[in-house]
Amino acid sequence: MPAYKGSCHCGAVSFSFESEEITSGLSCNCSYCERRAAIMLNPPVADADLKRQVEEGALSCYQFGNKVAKHYYCNKCGNYTFHETMRKPGYFRVNLGCVDGIDSFRLEREVFDGRGLL
Repeated sequence: MPAYKGSCHCGAVSFSFESEEITSGLSCNCSYCERRAAIMLNPPVADADLKRQVEEGALSCYQFGNKVAKHYYCNKCGNYTFHETMRKPGYFRVNLGCVDGIDSFRLEREVFDGRGLL
C-alpha cells in the first residue's frame, strides 16, 4: 500500500498513513463540513494507522451535535487536518487537501448525507 504524508498550512500538525491508492474522496453535507468544503479520505483509516506529529499546543478539537465526531485543526494556521468519524469512532478521515501530491480538486467524490443524520 502506498504511504502518504501531509500537514496543515504552517506545518505545526503533520501526519502520515498508508492507504490504497487515492483516486477519489468523500464530501459531507452536514452543517459543519459544508462550510469547510473539504474532500476527505474514503475509506477512513484506523487510529493506530494515522501517525501524527504535532507541535505542543497546536492541535485543537471542535465538536457539535451529538459530540461523537472530533474535528481536529491547527490552532496556529486554522487548517482542518483530520477528524474522528461519527459513524465509526476510532477511525479517521484525512483532509485530502493537506496530503502531499494529491490535487483534491481533481478527485471524483462521493457525497455523504451527514445532514440527514443530525
